[in-house]
Amino acid sequence: MSATPHKSTFSIVAADLEAGEVGCAVQSKYFSVGSVVPWARAGVGAAATQAAGVAVYGAQALDELERGASPEDALAHVLADDPGRETRQLGVVTADGRAAAFTGAECLDWAGHRVGSGFAVQGNILAGAAVVEEMGQAFEETVGPLAHRLVAALEAGQAAGGDKRGQQSAAVVVERVGARSESREGIDRICDLRVEDHTEPIAELRRLIGIWSSWDAMRRANRHYESHDYAAAADAIAAALARGEEPMLLYNLACYESLAGRRNEALAHLGRAFELDASYRTMAAQDPDFAPIRGDVASL
Repeated sequence: MSATPHKSTFSIVAADLEAGEVGCAVQSKYFSVGSVVPWARAGVGAAATQAAGVAVYGAQALDELERGASPEDALAHVLADDPGRETRQLGVVTADGRAAAFTGAECLDWAGHRVGSGFAVQGNILAGAAVVEEMGQAFEETVGPLAHRLVAALEAGQAAGGDKRGQQSAAVVVERVGARSESREGIDRICDLRVEDHTEPIAELRRLIGIWSSWDAMRRANRHYESHDYAAAADAIAAALARGEEPMLLYNLACYESLAGRRNEALAHLGRAFELDASYRTMAAQDPDFAPIRGDVASL
């Protein structure tokens, strides 16, 4: 008889009340865990469904929360008629920070969860209880956007021993209330990253989060650009550059600074972009954003 793959997994669901965000991050010795475990719905909450997991339970748990159920009642309702409930593991959090988790008695050792203010951490087939404890502590102590805090929790769980069987895939998903009105995409999902099959999926997810952070900063800056608030656009990009120099960010920053009348800053940042990637010289020669400083750009 063939074996059914078991999602030996650790995950975190969490809410950032100030930012209006909810999300989930997960790692597993399982292919494409991001297609099954993590669920999030802006203004409602986030859910993780794992162990002998059933993907639809994530959506069903969020439906229950949206109807006004408590996290505990949402889990109870989803599992009520499931004969395999003791093999399941789920975690949920509401957009206002209430959380609950369930670990079935038949989940493979070590299995358990930790619930805190604004989050729930859960895992099965783990090296030990320290995995979920360290994840919760890392989430509470990490400062920054929710997506970064979620990945920090995964990193802490892996450092504490992680999944007994090793690593394979990881994912993070975050939704924010109002995001659909802030971009042309028309959805509240602001971060949806997956590592489907990798020897170090959490490390790879961290790399992707770095790229996502840059693109997110450019999206936020572009909203200011479209409303002709060039100074605010420049400030948004400058904040992202605090994490490290990137030629694309430097180039866009120079564009906004040029339009905002910050001549010297624009030339300095554009020159640095040229040093890191000479291809931007060709682009700058035709870019109307540099019309206010066109003569100076030509001399760089």
